[in-house]
Amino acid sequence: MVPLHWCMLWLLLPLSSRTQKLPTRDEELFQMQIRDKAFFHDSSVIPDGAEISSYLFRDTPKRYFFVVEEDNTPLSVTVTPCDAPLAWTLSLQELPEEASGEGSGDPEPLAQQKQQIINEEGAELFSYKGNDVEYFISSSSPSGLYQLELLSTEKDTHFKVYATTTPESDQPYPELPYDPRVDVTSLGCTTVTLAWKPSPTASLLKQPIQYCVVINKEHNFKSLCAVEAKLSADDAFMMAPKPGLDFSPFDFAHFGFASDNSGKEHSFLTKPSPKLGRHAYSRPKVDIQKICIGNKNIFTVSDLKPDTQYYFDVFVANSNSNMSTAYVGTFARTKEEAKQKTVELKDGKVTDVFVKRKGAKFLRFAPISSHQKVTLFIHSCLDAVQIQVRRDGKLLLSQNVEGIRQFQLRGKPKAKYLIRLKGNKKGASMLKILATTRPSKQSFPSLPEDTRIKAFDKLRTCSSATVAWLGTQERNKFCIYKKEVDDNYSEDQKKREQNQCLGPDTRKKSEKVLCKYFHSQNLHKAVTTETIKGLQPGKSYLLDVYVTGHGGHSVKYQSKVVKTRKFC
Repeated sequence: MVPLHWCMLWLLLPLSSRTQKLPTRDEELFQMQIRDKAFFHDSSVIPDGAEISSYLFRDTPKRYFFVVEEDNTPLSVTVTPCDAPLAWTLSLQELPEEASGEGSGDPEPLAQQKQQIINEEGAELFSYKGNDVEYFISSSSPSGLYQLELLSTEKDTHFKVYATTTPESDQPYPELPYDPRVDVTSLGCTTVTLAWKPSPTASLLKQPIQYCVVINKEHNFKSLCAVEAKLSADDAFMMAPKPGLDFSPFDFAHFGFASDNSGKEHSFLTKPSPKLGRHAYSRPKVDIQKICIGNKNIFTVSDLKPDTQYYFDVFVANSNSNMSTAYVGTFARTKEEAKQKTVELKDGKVTDVFVKRKGAKFLRFAPISSHQKVTLFIHSCLDAVQIQVRRDGKLLLSQNVEGIRQFQLRGKPKAKYLIRLKGNKKGASMLKILATTRPSKQSFPSLPEDTRIKAFDKLRTCSSATVAWLGTQERNKFCIYKKEVDDNYSEDQKKREQNQCLGPDTRKKSEKVLCKYFHSQNLHKAVTTETIKGLQPGKSYLLDVYVTGHGGHSVKYQSKVVKTRKFC
């Protein structure tokens, strides 16, 4: 039995008028062959003007053939490695004149043809080894039988081959601009903006194209099929063909003779191999992302990790044929996150904190002496903030704070407390914060749990309003202020316009009503009332109560709007 590749050569030679003709650029025949893809699926025939995909076993060369029938014919051959480097060689084997089918009309015996081919080694035209998309192109090629031999020495892999005798009119691969580089135009901690010049294929040739951006942490890619190979987590894309079906459905019976599987030379087609099971090709998922963005030539990649190097590739693909070309990729390291400065809190001292919109601030409290508990006093002056407190790394507290809040934390000898304040989306936040292990000596005044001002509707008159608020067991100074406002003055306006941390020293003297001291050991009786006189009929007034502690710091109760009666 003769070796398989000699059989392939023999069947490729036009031995008689009844022999199957190779795919050519005859348009009608070409379209028929394209529709009947099974005709050249994984066969050794390369069709003219169509890209084929095939599989290559490691250390097992594979040969493809095609015929150039006339001298001075343009020729272009492109080989695209997927997932592994390839070594490939293109050579020319002149067609034997006796095999032209002319003359006697009788084909030579097979043994005589084979011997003639063996004696003529053929001329090597081009060779390459690597994982680049490489091509051979000639504006004037001689007629003859061309052989493409491919080999992978690293692992089993896929590859693609495209050959054409009309390269000028085909232009199957999208063109790159004169500057094919991908540029990084903006770099942040978690974002990178990429830009590239548009492909002439869309603007000049009016062909539909789309760009695909690929992001990974390992290396740049030379082809889109290499990306697809990596993306296939279960390796459906890289699954090897079954032994024995390497050339299926290429059936020798189509060429007028039956195949003989009895010889030793064909045993590799039917002999099962334990190395070819699907499990041999399984790989873990890789950290790679492919995003196709249409015909835009600028794109911002988001959700990246700070201080991390990424590789970026852009591919332009023909939307009709899916054939693609790679731009020159680039790489960049995202910026490192700015290290947060940690503010040290002193025991019993008030600290003012400003937090940017959606920003964060870190504070540290490390009591010098042994303690049983820590009192944390927070006054959010503007919008609400989120607070997290960790003691030696353990989360103790996580809450949203609006207005005035006080927290009691269980202490621990030599413990250190880390406080994280995070602003909200609405706007910047201002806070006053105090941490102490000695609540009796704190700078802030003690506050009741309820800091609202209550207005008594039945006691309203045309010129006065009566209000009440809660106090504490500790004697403090309370001052009440009034301010006339419009009738449509809302709670939202009140919150938006007033910084609740501002003290009475920011108010006009004419707005002051009175100041007084009060307290009660019985918290149920720690209530005071006050009637505010000298008001105008049918007017709205904003009332504020400030409590001032021994350290001179003031805290404002929740503001209250009251309206006097219009008719009495």
